[in-house]
Amino acid sequence: MKSCKAFVTSMCIALLLGGCSISQTIPCGDSQMFAHNVYFTLNDASDEKTAELVAECHRYLKDHPGVVFFAAGTVSQAHDRPVNVRDFDVSLHVIFDSVAAQDAYQTAADHLTFIERNKDNWKQVRVFDSLVQ
Repeated sequence: MKSCKAFVTSMCIALLLGGCSISQTIPCGDSQMFAHNVYFTLNDASDEKTAELVAECHRYLKDHPGVVFFAAGTVSQAHDRPVNVRDFDVSLHVIFDSVAAQDAYQTAADHLTFIERNKDNWKQVRVFDSLVQ
């Protein structure tokens, strides 16, 4: 599974940097990978509070079993095309090696701590989950 993680990470980096696409199934064993993308709109969207939430994502959400890719950041101010959705402040992107890993993450102590510590500043939270190849 370690080589699978390295492969998926390198492919995600290539996608982010080069804009290429993957047109075939990524060979990661028998499990279907699971993408968990969360978009937070904050009550206080100051630079300080958005940076704080990104740091909290990194502190509590990146080191869970089954995570093959993790990223958290802020909406890109430089990209304002008609197709860009910009009604969020912080985004979280986690790809798990299986649905079971994502299910375990949902009830993990660090995930629940993250929610408890940060939910008071959430105006809206949108979750986009999908099975990915």
